[in-house]
Order: sequence, then structure tokens, then C-alpha cells
Amino acid sequence: MDFHKLFRLFFFLTFSISIMSLWDSWQRTQQPIVRAAPAAVPQIVVPPNTAPNIATTANPEAIVVATQRKTQAGQKITVTTDYLTAEINTLGGDLRRLEFLQQRDSKNKNKPFVLLREQGAHTYIAQTGLLGTGLPTHNTVFTAEASEYLLTEGKNTIEVRLLATNVVGAKVTKFYVFHRGGYLVDVGYEIENIGTNPISPSAYFQLVRDQSTPEGASMFLPTYTGTAIYTEKEKFQKVGFPDIEKGNAKHSQSADNGWVGMLQHYFVAAWLPKDKVQREFYTRKLENELYSVGVILPVAAIASGQSAKISVPLYAGPAQTSLDEIAPGLGLTVDYGWLTIISTPLFWLLSYLYGWVSNWGIAIILLTVFIKLLFFPLSAASYRSMGKMRVVAPKLEKIKQQYGDDRERLHKAMMELYKTEKINPLGGCLPMLVQIPVFIALYWAILASVELRYAPFFGWITDLSVPDPYYVLPLIMGATMIIQSKLNPVPPDPLQAKLMKLLPIVFSVVFFFFPAGLVLYSIVNNILSIVQQWYITRGLEANVKGAAKA
Repeated sequence: MDFHKLFRLFFFLTFSISIMSLWDSWQRTQQPIVRAAPAAVPQIVVPPNTAPNIATTANPEAIVVATQRKTQAGQKITVTTDYLTAEINTLGGDLRRLEFLQQRDSKNKNKPFVLLREQGAHTYIAQTGLLGTGLPTHNTVFTAEASEYLLTEGKNTIEVRLLATNVVGAKVTKFYVFHRGGYLVDVGYEIENIGTNPISPSAYFQLVRDQSTPEGASMFLPTYTGTAIYTEKEKFQKVGFPDIEKGNAKHSQSADNGWVGMLQHYFVAAWLPKDKVQREFYTRKLENELYSVGVILPVAAIASGQSAKISVPLYAGPAQTSLDEIAPGLGLTVDYGWLTIISTPLFWLLSYLYGWVSNWGIAIILLTVFIKLLFFPLSAASYRSMGKMRVVAPKLEKIKQQYGDDRERLHKAMMELYKTEKINPLGGCLPMLVQIPVFIALYWAILASVELRYAPFFGWITDLSVPDPYYVLPLIMGATMIIQSKLNPVPPDPLQAKLMKLLPIVFSVVFFFFPAGLVLYSIVNNILSIVQQWYITRGLEANVKGAAKA
């Protein structure tokens, strides 16, 4: 039996089945089935006589979730910048809709992408409020001077100010500051104590979302959707919806640094408080299948007649590694999986090549050539081993005929032949083993990088981050696998030989669901491998013929 081919067969099948099993497991654990429920906005109500300091307000017993009164609808305030179109509701002053004018919708690229929204059973909003007796929460009604705001030419920021109503003992103004050329929005409060007693409020900033998967998501390409918390000590912590629901959420509770966020494929929303300010983190399961992640910050004590201000930036936009420049660890929202150490330099090199050719598909081709050159010596040694196996194939066939069904003597004779011919029967597997981590790392780099979203190649390939809509590339890849298999020695075992012939079909079907950019990488890699293997094998066969004539 040809142990080299048997090992390859076993590894390929195991690899394929493992990927599909991992996908299925990930899909079940990270993206559970959503039960339809009417959308509702969770509310935070501070019980009477509760001291509004950070130590108590962060306690779950001090944050009570109630159902919003349906009679309160609020009015919409629209804000338009060069990057965003936002809708703020006067009920709570919540940010309830956010469109990205520079990003396209997942299903219709003629429409802008919408991250925050309340639509049907889907809820994803940004909420804030103050904790302290009588202070405004996100249930409080606010008033605004206008219903539409536009960032005009010559201005870099635009501010929206909302005045809280029915607040006793304080004048509270909530404000939003939108910036030109970016996705950062400053959100905060100005609090003036007009009462006779000092007040010591805290402010909460939270994101509320249901557990539904983003539009355009595929069950064959699952990605993480859920909450995240980052601190310098604990680093990046994913907190999935199932863990929150079961009460198993484990994350940092307090720190003087860090941020909270809500992640989905390609995009992130995160509250980014300034460092060196003590804060409390929390995650919660709310009513109506909603989940929240938030941070609570103290506001300095405000004496009678005095004022205080608190502001926290909200980043809501594409997840990119460059976000570390905005806040430490924010770039980790680009999820490259467990091979980040390989994916990161691969994507850096891919981006560098794109800067030269201005086409992500061509950049992938050039990257494949670079990787092939990097592994050229290793591949050459492997193909020489495989070429030798092909050359001695007739001798192996004679041994098989000589010993028939005597497996023990057949195996011993084959091992002696390998030793005589100086052949390592497993030598051809090494490049495959080495390139599998590269393949997986590139898979995540292509899948997780928003830069490749809607990135065209040529012709019908208008988005390298999704599968080929006509399955042309997977079929081409299957054809290259068939050609490559013709260069390999034929396994002496008939059953094994039949299974090897089925592998190109199996992999073509599997690759139907892979991003087109990754299939393109595989095609180019296979073509280069075919050329290299053909050249080496032809040289070995020519040497054998020359030796025979001599």
C-alpha cells in the first residue's frame, strides 16, 4: 500500500470534515436561532434612595430593566455628515439609526449600509443615561431646537443639543458632536445643579442588540456576532449572547481603562471612555430577546449652583486593524481567529500589493506567487519525493503482483524498495502541512477584512469576500486538482485510487461556499504547483531513461 497517498487521503478528508464540523459547531454556539419577538427598548430605572455612586449603580440590583411604555414614541432628529446619516430620538435621546454613506448594503450595493436600526424584530441601538434620583435616563423625554442637522462645507463638526424635560433640581443637556471624515461621535451630558443639595451622579453608556445574525450572513461562513470588553489587564474578551443568557458571562468588572463594544461581521460599535477614569462594565439579558453591554462612569460631585460635564466617544463603523490608533485594542475587533499572528502580516502584504495594482484580485495572485516562492525549496524537495514515487510506480506494481494478498510481506518489500531508492513515502506531505496554516490564515484575512467587502476582480466576480455566484472558480480549482492528481503516482490500492479521484469533486463542492478571493488563491497556487511538479517530474523521468540507455 502507498502510505504517502494514504496519508494525504486521510489528512485531506479529515481536514474537510473538521472544517465543516467546526463551522456547524460555531454556527450553533455563536449564532443561535432567533425567536421572533416585538422590538422594545430596555430601560434603566434607579430605585428611590439609591446612592448614585459608581459602586452601587454598577450593581445589577441597582439597574432594573422595565418595558418601555408604548405610548411614548418620541420625535426623530436627523443628522447628516459626509460619512453618516444618524437618527436620534427625543425619547431618551437615543441613537436609533445609523447609516454609513461610504459603505454599501450587504444585499443591495446601491443602498448605504445601516448598522444601528429598529426594524421589525431587529433592534440595535446606542443608549445613554444618568444614574441618580430624578436624573434623566433613556426613558426621559428631551427637546431639541431643530429636527434636521447638516454638516455644511467649511465645518468639521456639527453639534446636536437636547434638553431634558421634567427634571427636578438640575438642568441636564445631552449633546452629540459629529465629525467630518470619520465614524467617531462624541456623546455626553452637561449637568447644572440648580437645587440646594449637592449631587453625585454616574453616567451609563450601553449598546443594545438582539441576537440575530447580520443581513447577508451565510451559514457556511459564520462570523462572530456579540459583545466584547477590552481592558489592559484582561485584553480582548468576547462575551457571546448565549453566555449572557445563561448567566455564564465572564469578563472584567471594573478598571480605570478599557472599552465595551458590540461586534458583527465587518462592523463594530464601541464606547471608548478616556483612560485613568474608574469604570464598571456590565452585560445583561433584557426582555424581548435583547442583550446589552455597557460601561458606567462617575461624574464629579456637583455642588449647588455648579456644573459638570461628561463625554464619551462612540465609534460606530468598519472594523479595521488601524483602529488601534483610536483606542488600544480596538483593532482586535477584526477577528482573524487563532492564526492572527499569520493573518496580520499576510493582510499587510496583501494591502501593500493592492497599493501597487489597485485590484484586490491581482493582489491576491501576486501574494500567492510570493508565498509560492517562499516555500519553493520545501515544495521542490516534496515534488522530488513524489516524482521518485511516480518513477518507481512500475516496480511497486510488480511487488504487488508478486506478493498478492500477503500484506505483511508486501509492506516489507515496499519499505525495502523505498530504502533502496532513497524515497521518503511521506515526503510529499510536508508542503501541504506547512501551507494549511497559511491557507486558513488567508481565509480569515479575506473573510474578516472589510477592505475586501465588495472588492471586484474581473467580469462576474464583483465581490471577492463572498462565494463565486456562478461557481466558475471552484470548478476551475477542481480541474486544476484533477490535473495535479495526474502528476502524482497512482496508488496501488484500487479503493484508494478511486477515492483520490473523488477528492477534486469533493473539494470543488466545499469551495462553492468559500470566498472567491480564497478560491482564486487556491487556483493560482495549484497552477504554480502543477508547473513546478511537472518540471521536476519530467527531469526525474528523463534521468531514469538516460540511465536505462546507458
